[in-house]
Amino acid sequence: MEKLWAPWREKFILCEKQPGCFLCSTSKGNKDPKNFILHRGKKCFVILNRYPYNTGHLMVAPFRHVGKLEDLKEDEASELLKITQLCIRAIKKGMKPQGINLGMNLGKVSGAGVADHLHLHIVPRWLGDTNFMPVVAETKVVSMSLYNVYKVLKREMKNLSVVSRPSTLLRTSPRSVAKPSENGFQGKADKIMWEGRGEKKRRTVDHGQWT
Repeated sequence: MEKLWAPWREKFILCEKQPGCFLCSTSKGNKDPKNFILHRGKKCFVILNRYPYNTGHLMVAPFRHVGKLEDLKEDEASELLKITQLCIRAIKKGMKPQGINLGMNLGKVSGAGVADHLHLHIVPRWLGDTNFMPVVAETKVVSMSLYNVYKVLKREMKNLSVVSRPSTLLRTSPRSVAKPSENGFQGKADKIMWEGRGEKKRRTVDHGQWT
């Protein structure tokens, strides 16, 4: 059985727990870089885990304080999945992992650190990330600092968000053009499409003359 050892999380496990929900308090604040909040949607957000199981460990959570997956509203569940896809694309592009673990701990006995506010874990994986160092030396080799991970993933998410937005088309009113008459074309246009006798013919018009 493979084990992903994380003894560096001892600080989180043994530290004095602050009252309240840290997911709620951080998401309501306006210090996203300080709190490592990578992305905000309409219903959900992404936060970097301060005590990661592995480099690039993210959590996706709804803004609303809800602990049961079945209690998520349809728009919350839909956005949570869409943002998870965004995170995976950003991680793959910016960190080149060889695999990714996704998971939720629903309920305290399942291991949830914040049982009343559900969140989805996204953990990048690389071959050898369960090597002897954490097991024997109780030392985790972290190749990137939290700040650098935040910087890389923030950039990738921003780029992906821009690309994924539907393009805004510039709509202009169609020019009013007339069909050609015996005396030539009446009206001005650069290019028109004239349908006549069952055939579509493209003509270039310059100052009212057919060319």
